[in-house]
Order: sequence, then structure tokens, then C-alpha cells
Amino acid sequence: MNADSRPEDQLDDVDKALLNAVQWDFPLVERPYDALAERLGVSEGEVLERLARVKELGVLRQLSAIFDTRALGYNSALIAAKLDPDHIDQAAETISAHPGVSHNYKRNHEYNLWYTLATPPNEDFDAHLDVLHTTSGARVTRKLPTLVLYKIGVKLDMTGTTSANAKAEVLAHEQPERRPDMAAPELSDLEVAAISILQDDLPLVELPFAAQGERIGVDGATVLELVKSFKDRKLLRRLAAVMNHRSAGFKANAMGVWAVPEDQLPKIGPQMAGFAAVSHCYRRPTYDDWPYTVFTMVHGRSARDCEATIDAIRTETGVDEHALLWSIKEYKKTRLRYFTAEWDAWRDANLPAPTSA
Repeated sequence: MNADSRPEDQLDDVDKALLNAVQWDFPLVERPYDALAERLGVSEGEVLERLARVKELGVLRQLSAIFDTRALGYNSALIAAKLDPDHIDQAAETISAHPGVSHNYKRNHEYNLWYTLATPPNEDFDAHLDVLHTTSGARVTRKLPTLVLYKIGVKLDMTGTTSANAKAEVLAHEQPERRPDMAAPELSDLEVAAISILQDDLPLVELPFAAQGERIGVDGATVLELVKSFKDRKLLRRLAAVMNHRSAGFKANAMGVWAVPEDQLPKIGPQMAGFAAVSHCYRRPTYDDWPYTVFTMVHGRSARDCEATIDAIRTETGVDEHALLWSIKEYKKTRLRYFTAEWDAWRDANLPAPTSA
């Protein structure tokens, strides 16, 4: 292998088709890799070998269940903070230590640190955020929860055939039910145990659900039944791959924010979500120094690709007041871990113990 070659250069057409499949439509059957093999016209063994290889290359980050944070009773929001540029790395390290911070980026804006924060059911979200605001030394911290979710679902087209203005149907799992007033679901001990294993990487073996089931003392059929139950109850959005964007060839990502007038939001929000290159599209609150109502995340192989999609959105919708915030540095990107001991450790170290009545 050439030391100067990039991971994406080592992918052939079958690799790319397979990566699209595991991102977009992973089969929930006893032998999912065999089902993928039949779809692609190759053997089950070849699918397993190819997935192991793209993991080794760093193109495929993880293949696991994607749960709906709010539906599980967790509270969450996007957070924007203004940090002293000379101390932003230290602040980011402090913030990333919180178990509910799954994404944390430096961006080219006065609000220069952007992170997602989640807290478990029945916890005081603002108390957690206050600690992060204080300990990070932020000058200003803005909470930007989701008011309306138009779309969520990263799909990187590995074949490179999707144009900047291409449209795609927003599927049901890309519009999960995420209301602020959602009560935490009642989960059995088995369901909590299943959620814990489904957050882990799906094993690259012929019977991956059976392998997961062994860890909690059930068979593969029971694991599959639980997965389908979680999906039916809208606790789980889908089981899918998460790509390492840069290793997959998607070097740029930008957050396009738009000052869409309130009376136009019902039309323009879904319209923006309909662009294939838009992975996330939300309505969020505004502040005196932040007039933007709609957020669109765009991924591209280059900055020019992202700019082309943003320009296509602007042209089609007629919304001129917008800003494009580039991701300059990635501090943390991981799947949120639910129902783990990490929460207790952080809480004990950072929040005052509740007083008895």
C-alpha cells in the first residue's frame, strides 16, 4: 500500500455500495451480512472481510443502534459558546469530559465552540449546563434546543453521484418524534441491558445479534425482537453505520444557519431538509445576537461542495440572510452512551448532592 494514498482511494465500487447500504438500509434479520451480500451479489464472507477492512482503514467508525435521545427520556440541546480563543482547547477538554457531550467542535464564528449536551431522565439540564459554562470559562453560553426537527440522518454518498442541488425524500426515521414534553419510557431490566449492548459495535460475525445476546443471557431472536420493539415505539431510529467523514473523503462540513421569517418556517424548513446533502435540519430559538431560526448541516468532499449546496438552498428558498460556520477542529464525536455509570461519576464530582426534605 502506498504510504501517501488516502483511505478513500483504496475503496472499490463494491466497498462504496456496501458502505452506502450499511448507512442507509441495514437489514434487521438473523444474518444481516448475508442479506447484504445477496443484495450486492457477493458472498457473506466477502461482506465481512470488506467491513473489517474499511474499519481498519478508518473509513467506517461504528455500526450500531441509533437511539432517539428524547424518546428515551433524556433532555438535549445544541450549545453555542463564546470562548477566549487562547483557551478554547482547554475549555473544550473540560466540556468533552461530560458524558452527555457527544459532539464538540471549534467553528469560525464569534460563537466559536459548539457542542451537543444531553442529560438523563429527571435531571436538571440547566444545572449541568451551568457547570460547563462556569468551568469552561465561557464568556457567553447559548442554549439552542430543537424546536422543530425537520430531518436528522447522515448519509454520505460514497459513490459521488449526488449533485449539490439533489433532492431526497425525508424518511420516517429521519423525522423521529422528539417533543420536549416526552416522558421517560418505562423500561424493563432486560430492555436496559439490551440498550447497553446495542450501543456497542455490531460484531462482524455471521450471527451478530446472537453474539450480542450471549452477553445478556438471551438468544439472537430475542435481541432482534427487542430491536424491532424499540423501533416500533420510536425509541430507536435505526441501526446503521457511522462514517469517519474525513477518512471517507468528506473533508468539509459546514453549518448553514438561516434567518427564515417565522411565517415561512412551515414551508421553508421542510424544503431545506429535502436537499440530499443536508444531513440535519432543525428550527432553533433566536437571541438578540443570533437571528437564525433554521440550522442545516452539510457535508462535502470539499468546501466548494458545501458552498454549492448552501447556494442551491439560498437560490431555491430565496432566504438571503444566512451564515456559514465551518468546522475548524473536532474535539469529540461519539455516540451518546445511555444508562452508564459515567453519569454517576460526573454528577458526584460536579453537582451538589441533593438535600433531603
